Amino acid sequence: MNKPLTSPTIEKNGWALVSAEARAAAAPRTFQLPPSAVRRSLSPGDAAKLLFDIETRENGRIIDRGVDRMWVIVKTRTECGYVGVLDNDPDAAENLALRQGDLVAFGPEHVAGTGRPPRDYVVEKYGASFFED
Repeated sequence: MNKPLTSPTIEKNGWALVSAEARAAAAPRTFQLPPSAVRRSLSPGDAAKLLFDIETRENGRIIDRGVDRMWVIVKTRTECGYVGVLDNDPDAAENLALRQGDLVAFGPEHVAGTGRPPRDYVVEKYGASFFED
């Protein structure tokens, strides 16, 4: 697996993470988050739904820009949050440096939802070494 991008930008990578906490603060009645304690205590194998701001270009021109919700499976905890494996396919675009299986560094503030995929699913898709340090 590749080293995760710690501060991806639209300009450099074609994508950036959006703070789910900021979105929830701006629209508290319509944007619900898991409790802070849950978002701050994810473990390897847990799934986190993150908000990806993605800009799509073709022939150098912007053809689309929007926020996609995609799942990342936590691989490890870090000093600032987590590193996980992108479990969705964001499609391809000439400027987009993001693919299914890429490592993504994120913090609790980025987590818009949580889940726990079956261990067998994770091992089958990413290998038995997924849960090893």
